[in-house]
Amino acid sequence: MTTVRFDSVWKRYDGSDLVAVQDLNLACREGEMLALLGPSGCGKSSTLKMAAGLEQVSEGEILFGDRPVSRLSPGERNIAMVFEDYGLYPRLTVRQNISFPLEVRHFTKDEIKKRVDGALELLGLKDMADAGVQGLSGGAQQRVAIGRALVRDPELILFDEPLSHLDGDQKVMLRTEIKHLQKTRGITSILVTHDQTEATAMADRIAVMRHGVLQQVDTPDVLYRRPANVFVANFIGEPPMNLLTAQVAGSTGGIHIDALGETLALGDARKRHLTNLRHGRLIVGARPEHVAIMAPGAVSQANAIVAYREPRGDTDSLVVTPFGSSGIDIRIEMPGPGSFRSGDKVAISLAPENLHLFDTETERNLEIEP
Repeated sequence: MTTVRFDSVWKRYDGSDLVAVQDLNLACREGEMLALLGPSGCGKSSTLKMAAGLEQVSEGEILFGDRPVSRLSPGERNIAMVFEDYGLYPRLTVRQNISFPLEVRHFTKDEIKKRVDGALELLGLKDMADAGVQGLSGGAQQRVAIGRALVRDPELILFDEPLSHLDGDQKVMLRTEIKHLQKTRGITSILVTHDQTEATAMADRIAVMRHGVLQQVDTPDVLYRRPANVFVANFIGEPPMNLLTAQVAGSTGGIHIDALGETLALGDARKRHLTNLRHGRLIVGARPEHVAIMAPGAVSQANAIVAYREPRGDTDSLVVTPFGSSGIDIRIEMPGPGSFRSGDKVAISLAPENLHLFDTETERNLEIEP
């Protein structure tokens, strides 16, 4: 096991103005699974390739423990990689694929057999050890690739979109297996993925990236409850957070939600974060499960219409459009099956204690110190 540290790491590609990774400062702790998460082009794959030695670091340093590795070849780093396309040798059997990295390193036959047998047992591959890999399912092929990585006893395993080619059931099963193996063996691991469900299910912590810049790194729970900025708020969570423009409501220190025509009071501890806003404007965020909805009645007036409903078994996902706010949709998650249908006029409201407050210009969370 080892720690991995990126110290002010930059990646620029020759002949291009593209800066793939900008001043990355990030640490992967010993024995943890760290996910690099973000959309295509965010820099996560370039970061992984630099850790593997497949891409040169333009500036800065990568350290495994206290050992600088930026100028070492992949073979000098004692790492293993698991790719999305499996990277297996199609003419070899399962056993031969797993044993291959040990054979090229001239391990003894007894040691090879011991390690390969252990991997086959661990990954449930014993019954197909002598089968060719081409006839295996995608999940089985990826288990072979993981076995090939494990037998090397690496300090670090790098997973590059390992589940992207798998169907739903296989994906769920294998991500559980990978997490179990990683924790059982205690191997420091970095996972690259664009899939937040995959990241939250497998990783101890998640580093969210955008345009080559690290946005936030923390546990899945903290990313969901205290996103550092609008991008993280919108990227983490399914359905994503509702984001609405608002205005500080005069001397009261409350906030007026434009789309709802509603003014909400904030506690004194939160009001202080609104004092330096430009023109008193801000963005408020509300998770879909924190939007209250009711049928209009004696104590409430309709302020929105249900655009459509997505039944999801024990939950209902609604999209509602506030009156007079064309183009603004608010998503609501509620216990199902609910009674609301498309076209229903409803009253929706937001609880101040559940709102996230963001600066309109910088998009950062006003309640998190920069």
